[in-house]
Amino acid sequence: MKRTPLILFLTLGVLLIFTGALLYAQEEAENTQVVQGAFATLPEEPPIPEDNAMTPEKVELGKMLYFDPRLSSSGVISCHTCHNLSLGGTDRLPSSLGHEFLTGGRNAPTVLNAAFFNLQFWDGRATGLEEQAQGPIQAGVEMAMPADMAVNRIASIEGYLPYFEAAFPDEETPITFENIAKAIATFERTLITPNDALDRYLRGDEEALSDDAKRGMEIVVQVGCIACHNGPMLSTGTLMPFRHGEDLGLATVTGEESDEFMFRVATWRNVSLTAPYFHDGSAETLEDAIRIMGSVQLNRDLTEDEVYYIVAFLESLEGEVPEITIPDLPAD
Repeated sequence: MKRTPLILFLTLGVLLIFTGALLYAQEEAENTQVVQGAFATLPEEPPIPEDNAMTPEKVELGKMLYFDPRLSSSGVISCHTCHNLSLGGTDRLPSSLGHEFLTGGRNAPTVLNAAFFNLQFWDGRATGLEEQAQGPIQAGVEMAMPADMAVNRIASIEGYLPYFEAAFPDEETPITFENIAKAIATFERTLITPNDALDRYLRGDEEALSDDAKRGMEIVVQVGCIACHNGPMLSTGTLMPFRHGEDLGLATVTGEESDEFMFRVATWRNVSLTAPYFHDGSAETLEDAIRIMGSVQLNRDLTEDEVYYIVAFLESLEGEVPEITIPDLPAD
């Protein structure tokens, strides 16, 4: 009888160890990338530049700057204005409204998972999030804030200095335009949406995708969509010709005829959250976008059944959007 408590204690210990091992194995499985044909699960984390390490302090500063409208000339437009994290990382407008209600004529691409892209913007004119973050702040049709004015504005807000010092502790003058962009980019690297139904399916959960979604998955392979929409982002991330509308794509930047109508392949992840579609926001629904892509890119009139099943598959690609607490910004 005296042995019973010891046996129970040992048994409980073994159960706890076994349970812990199972949980660890499950976590490891969720973090391991799975590749199956043209499809792959989202990696655990995006690539991080050697000159812009991820730190909690930099993430916190970047979040403040992302939500701060004082980075705009008018004081009313922030990164979050056009890349609303409650709206799939977009503003759900055909073309975003910027400074003095101007518009650049292009749809705001989602910021969710943007960290996995090397080329940024619809025309791929920027490389990496750091370079991308500098563009909208200075663009006259967006935030219209020249770099030096942006630095002066942020530096004039005394409450920001301790956050910059914590984020860039080795710099004598941490409030620079480059560091503003680095901080915003660092925050954006946290906006990852893993474990959508496709990810779970690829990891072995047969019930994660509905029968309709599985049929849609088969169809996008059969008709050739995966030539451009493949891999973990369901996008090659490269520029491809898309002759739809009058926008000349990368050629508007380079002036080169060979760059006409070249646009970055859009990601399918969370695509059901980011209407309207295409660089000009001209497709109001997924159904519209699928039909146009079938016609323009595949030279094929997709049937109503094919469109239905492809929509079912695309709607399964909503990942786990991170919960973001809106920050209290330093007072003027």
